[in-house]
Amino acid sequence: MTERRNDFLIEMYNQMYNDIDRHILVVWQSIGVLVSAFAIFALVEKEIISIDLASAIIALLCAWLFAHLMDASYWYNRNLVIIANIERQFLEVSDLKKIHYYFGVHRPSNRMITHLKIQMALGIGLGALVLLFHFSTRVFPGFVEPWSTFDPARTLPYLVSVGAFTYCSWLSRDRDSAYAEFLKNSPGEPVDTTGISYGSGHGFGPSGGG
Repeated sequence: MTERRNDFLIEMYNQMYNDIDRHILVVWQSIGVLVSAFAIFALVEKEIISIDLASAIIALLCAWLFAHLMDASYWYNRNLVIIANIERQFLEVSDLKKIHYYFGVHRPSNRMITHLKIQMALGIGLGALVLLFHFSTRVFPGFVEPWSTFDPARTLPYLVSVGAFTYCSWLSRDRDSAYAEFLKNSPGEPVDTTGISYGSGHGFGPSGGG
């Protein structure tokens, strides 16, 4: 039974890493958002869709990217906890220094790793540029025009952005809560980490990401 359990844990360990790899490859979704943005503005240039609708669609695509990044962050952190718990079944306290110290303590919160933060920055930058461009070309000039010329379609990108921000804020809190629940219910075997210092490399500190 011990041998079968060890085999099972090792297979589970490998599967957790496969899941992490799959969620880390969310980078391709970032590229998809960029390609989509260029394609949408090409439709604007051909006057197939309006700049208002195009800006709203890009804002929605950025929100879609943010949602995937937050979900990927949760799965990464959750699987890392499972991996560490399995490692604690095989590694010894001395291995904290001989091999790696990450299995001694779990990441304290559902913080996004740097790789995903970079993708998030891309989405924020793209969304901000599109909204700034839309505001300067469609909204700001209307400040000196009479209300009779007001076009409700101009508000579409901002309505979408507000809705997207509301949803992403809820999703972020939900994923953070799910991670905290997982840590509480599956803390793993306790490890004596005396003499080990944990910092930003493992999610600790003000800018911890890992």
